Amino acid sequence: MKQFLSIVLLVVCFGQASAQQSSSEILLGLDKLNTLGSVLYIAAHPDDENTRFLTYLSKERKLRVGYLSLTRGDGGQNLVGKEQGVPLGVLRTQELMMARKIDGAEQFFARSYDFGYSKTPDETFQFWNHDSVLADVVWIIRTFKPDVIVTRFPTTGEGGHGHHTASAMLAVEAYSGAADANRFKQQLKHTQPWQAKRVIWNTFNFGGSSNTQPTPDMLKLDVGGYNALLGKSYGEIAAESRSKHASQGFGALKTRGSQVEHFKHLVGDSAKNDLMDDVDVTWKRLGDTENIQSQLADVLKTYDASQPDKIVTQLVALRNEVRKLSGDALVTYWKTQKMKELDKLILDASGLWFEATATDFIATPGNAIDVTLHTLNRSSTKAFLQSVNDSAVNVSMEPNVLYTFKTKVKVPATASFSNPYWLNQPLSTGYFTVNDQQLVGVPETKPALHTTFKFKIGETEMDVTRPIVYKYADPAKGEIYRPLEVLPPATVNLSDKAYVFTNNEPKKIQLTVRANADNVNGLVEVKAPADWNVTVSKPHFKLPKKNDEAVIEALVTPTKISSGKIDVSLMIDGKSNNQSIQRIEYDHIPHQFVLSNASAKLERFDMQTSGQHIGYIPGAGDDVPAALRQAGYTVTELTDHMLTNASLSPYDAIVTGVRAHNTNDRLQVHHAKLMEYVKNGGNLVVQYNTNSRVGPLTAKIGPYPFSVSRERVTNEKAEV
Repeated sequence: MKQFLSIVLLVVCFGQASAQQSSSEILLGLDKLNTLGSVLYIAAHPDDENTRFLTYLSKERKLRVGYLSLTRGDGGQNLVGKEQGVPLGVLRTQELMMARKIDGAEQFFARSYDFGYSKTPDETFQFWNHDSVLADVVWIIRTFKPDVIVTRFPTTGEGGHGHHTASAMLAVEAYSGAADANRFKQQLKHTQPWQAKRVIWNTFNFGGSSNTQPTPDMLKLDVGGYNALLGKSYGEIAAESRSKHASQGFGALKTRGSQVEHFKHLVGDSAKNDLMDDVDVTWKRLGDTENIQSQLADVLKTYDASQPDKIVTQLVALRNEVRKLSGDALVTYWKTQKMKELDKLILDASGLWFEATATDFIATPGNAIDVTLHTLNRSSTKAFLQSVNDSAVNVSMEPNVLYTFKTKVKVPATASFSNPYWLNQPLSTGYFTVNDQQLVGVPETKPALHTTFKFKIGETEMDVTRPIVYKYADPAKGEIYRPLEVLPPATVNLSDKAYVFTNNEPKKIQLTVRANADNVNGLVEVKAPADWNVTVSKPHFKLPKKNDEAVIEALVTPTKISSGKIDVSLMIDGKSNNQSIQRIEYDHIPHQFVLSNASAKLERFDMQTSGQHIGYIPGAGDDVPAALRQAGYTVTELTDHMLTNASLSPYDAIVTGVRAHNTNDRLQVHHAKLMEYVKNGGNLVVQYNTNSRVGPLTAKIGPYPFSVSRERVTNEKAEV
């Protein structure tokens, strides 16, 4: 950005909702400035964390709190859509990020891939490389520097899942490994060894095991308090946080009143009265900080919730005092954390507001986008805007005056495409490939483009960075923000993930090319194994406008029984691009997507079928009907109206979808009719359903009573 194209000054009665904190939240933040202690919670998956405990630590104890999930939940179930595997991990990552915004903790991830349920840690470590995952846990401990580490699960197996037990075992190993300068030495280019005070297990009694029953020697904490500044109990806040795990069906009732958590000592110094026993969580732990403590006490005395801007000058002075701190790694660590907290508090108390919005959510490398920059001073604070992205502005930010700057920002021709960073390299067995050590643990990809505003309060220079986002008004939902995406000039998607051939007859495969810029012209190229014939009759495409699409057909013919894959790429302006895009769009998370190679599996085998017409009752996240159609069946998806009013006799078989009995309570109503269909010789096939405390299975399934247990076969090579 070389210069601003125009500067428009608008005096407004500003009623837009602000992302800044309320006066009560500012007061909580001021109290948090006085606390220099941290706790790291460690478990295996999204949803394992105890949100009530995290909320208590963050909002009652004012500690810095982090949750380290070893996986992103890629191997779990999906009750809101069809994402499975890697895309499900992207969805659950964002559900965790939304949960943390509510309970106040920070989120971290190891590079482990959730490959699905395992019964033992030994089985888990057949997929996860033990030392690689341990290195990740050590890295998070060394960089987060927790005083206390808390595991959700024990090391002895009562957690019921091999991943769970492995997470606790790794936490205990990492406790000593993080402090050992001879372990994972390559990390010490970026951080230092760290010794936590202790590791404790946050016990539970889900299964009634005697090993999980509270005992007199356990540490007890009542985390069910009420926060008058927030107007909510920690149980209420925790339920709001946990309910963000929508893909897992974890909407939770809010709890109120006393809630006692029990903790068992695992390793390190034992705690008798409190989990932070023998940990100094005051400024005194950094040495000579009397000036900081005195200034902060004055800020708290001066604070007026009706006029929070009265303390801005004091906060800036306090920030300058904290900035002078120097010393060892611990001093540097807490200086950095408190500077971040102070910068946020200064913006919140002063009402200074900054925003950068684009006119569209898609940009392509080498092209410019129109950007509108807004700044606003919602208080009497004396603020002076110096520059934006190093372009001089020099405007005094008058109270309640909205300053609008319009400009163009060019996306560098070398800019990387937006994508979850952990998906940019091929997945190893049980492990995402992330070669940049400083990206390990980072929860999500940084924004594609950002804007830096530099300003002064008094004589103190500060800056704030805002991502460039897209903002629009939805008629039903109001103001919506979505992330800016840097995409290739066009993407190409295949109509299916796999194509099944039961004979040598050809199939038409649809390829959808979508433009991400104007005037995109090119050629579709398709590759298949040598024993497959592929013909594309009209491979050229011309897309005049952004978002235009062209559907191109490829005729694929197998010549013999074999397996392989089909690869598709686009040749545009002499450059080849093979990116397909899968969008993940739900109301409870920011819009996401995954870029991956445009390819699909090819399978040719002989299959004999009996019957032709299948009635299908959809389940949750269910792609089975498409697979049945590929096998040559005629599939009719049965609605509730059809099940109520139509005859079932025309169907050679009826299939209930994945978890249909968990998600469709009308199946209980239709049970008698389905059993009559079976009695008359019909074939009813019931696919997977689950039975747990979260999703109890109460509907009848078959003609005779039986129950679905939690027992599972996890050895993929086990004989049937």
